[in-house]
Amino acid sequence: MATLHPLIECVPNFSEGRDLSVIKQITDAMEAVEGVKLLDVDPGKATNRTVVTIVGHPEQVIEAAYRGIAKAAELIDMNKHQGEHPRMGATDVCPLIPIADITMEEVAEYAHRLAKRVGEELQISCFMYESAATSIKRRNLATIRSGEYEAMAKKIQEPEWKPDYGPTTLHERAGVTAIGARDFLIAYNVNLNTTSVRRANSVAFDIREQGRVKREGDPITGPVVNGPDGEPERIPGTCKSVKGIGWYIEEYGQAQVSMNITNIRDTPLHMAFEACLESAHARGMRVTGSELVGLVPKQVMLDAGRYFLHKQERSTGLPDEELIRIAVKSMGLDELGPFDIRKKIIEYQLEDPNDSRLVRMDLRQFSSETASESPAPGGGSISAYVGALGAALGGMVANLSAHKRGWDDRWEEFSNWAEKAQAIQDRLLFLVDEDTRAFNGIMDAFGFPKNTAEEKAARTAAIQAATKHAIAIPLQVMEQASAALPILKVMARDGNPNSASDAGVGALCARAAVQGAWLNVRINAGGFKDKVWLDTVLAQGQKLADNADQMEKEILEIVKGQM
Repeated sequence: MATLHPLIECVPNFSEGRDLSVIKQITDAMEAVEGVKLLDVDPGKATNRTVVTIVGHPEQVIEAAYRGIAKAAELIDMNKHQGEHPRMGATDVCPLIPIADITMEEVAEYAHRLAKRVGEELQISCFMYESAATSIKRRNLATIRSGEYEAMAKKIQEPEWKPDYGPTTLHERAGVTAIGARDFLIAYNVNLNTTSVRRANSVAFDIREQGRVKREGDPITGPVVNGPDGEPERIPGTCKSVKGIGWYIEEYGQAQVSMNITNIRDTPLHMAFEACLESAHARGMRVTGSELVGLVPKQVMLDAGRYFLHKQERSTGLPDEELIRIAVKSMGLDELGPFDIRKKIIEYQLEDPNDSRLVRMDLRQFSSETASESPAPGGGSISAYVGALGAALGGMVANLSAHKRGWDDRWEEFSNWAEKAQAIQDRLLFLVDEDTRAFNGIMDAFGFPKNTAEEKAARTAAIQAATKHAIAIPLQVMEQASAALPILKVMARDGNPNSASDAGVGALCARAAVQGAWLNVRINAGGFKDKVWLDTVLAQGQKLADNADQMEKEILEIVKGQM
């Protein structure tokens, strides 16, 4: 799916987690909207609830959400619903989440448009919550949902709980729906080696922001302590922006702490896990693993991987996939079932395989593709790949140095160098395919029609724009490969002496990448008409090329001295 901007996510929760045919009919209705991508369907038997994740342009997403809500109202009868999770409607909650090029205020407007349509056309009572709430009292979903479906017929007739949209009489089958706008929320469960809901709740109360009610004497049976306003005093928990309860899942035969992390900047995923670990240990229990419900941003997993590696005093300059693997193993995210990063991480779900066709090939495929009659991939893509290998060698020396026996006090220094090398490697790998796309862009522009004056003008403009891009990309290769050289110099001089030759080979690769990309900059510059911009670019390129030659000589001299 090509990325559409602006981009939002929608995560409706439907009160059916057991009948897969019903779930399929709901998701089919949503997927029928062109341009919407279904990212995840996560049914739970014990909760009798399915969390669906879709993404797309806001107009398409709210259309898909409406169709899902309508189909759920048709198929789910709340009079017969039972499950472990609190609920008040066939579509219990339907949040919209900003992903790209859209503000929270704009997302809230879309939420109101959706709720108005649901209320008017489906006659389902709707409450707005979080950033779309119409009052402070209605921001909290738990407050809205209090009493659950069984209490809603009476609740929505009370003046203070008049629905924001829709009737004040209960839709008996579909119940009530909460529609809102919020930041990315992580639904996360931590597994405990107990079957006791009470003990799981004790951990949940320790960590959730709301904490627990303060009591005199016995913390469980003692009388509640009220404050000056007459309201119960609370002992706050350790994790800000975390909501949590304990429950027992018969399917797993164990209790869990079930959390919603509503702001991952306040409490990252790994810190919520660590807080549960500490509380459980203090209460004589053990955390056995955890599970993610729905999807998670990649950065959350990368931060977790780096955190656990840092605790081990190991280098964090590793590829994304390795950092994610460390995070999965450290938090036991694969205890209850396989953790498929292509299905659980939102960025991987949105990836278009064609955007990285070359770097997905194995070495033989890549070399064969290069040797084929097609002019792309050519020297530009090869330069980017050679530069990525140079940066990778710098990262390798840094990682080996971080783990060298006797250098324990220097692990963090080398870890920082490895992270810088990994970032350069990642960018150069992206540029492998981007250079080929840039070349194809020129070929496409030359294929534009030129029968009329207007067509000729449009064709010329397209050729110039594509040519500018085809100059800018190899210039980026030069910049990235040049940035690898100082790292390689430090590794040759201060890194593990047994790997000095690897730093030398990395320097040869990086310099070759700079000079190879420089050839591409100059050959593409021949047909470009903006001479002012071109003169600046060529001066920059010449400086990078000269500096790479000098850096390579200095690094090789250091390497020779280490042998």
